[in-house]
Amino acid sequence: MTKKISASHILIMHKDSQSSRSEISKEEALTLINDILEKINSNKIAFADAAIKHSDCSSASSGGNLGEFGKGVMVKEFEDTAFKLKVDEISNPIETSFGFHIIKRDN
Repeated sequence: MTKKISASHILIMHKDSQSSRSEISKEEALTLINDILEKINSNKIAFADAAIKHSDCSSASSGGNLGEFGKGVMVKEFEDTAFKLKVDEISNPIETSFGFHIIKRDN
């Protein structure tokens, strides 16, 4: 049986992202995601609150929660990172065709 994990994420799209609704440049998106991560890591904002406030994903309204998923569901870069995280660990920003993500493993 394939192991499933649960994760949340914050997505910052840029104008070159797949299905993008964003007008910001890739550089601006990277700066923004790094700034968000710094605020989370220094406890200035909770992960879920940052997702609600900043994420370009429809999961933002639920604090970035993507629910449970197994291998082969998410894009490869996202999946590889999410499955390597420990529970409650937050990733450094990663890039996929959708933009930049910060991933938090929920279980």
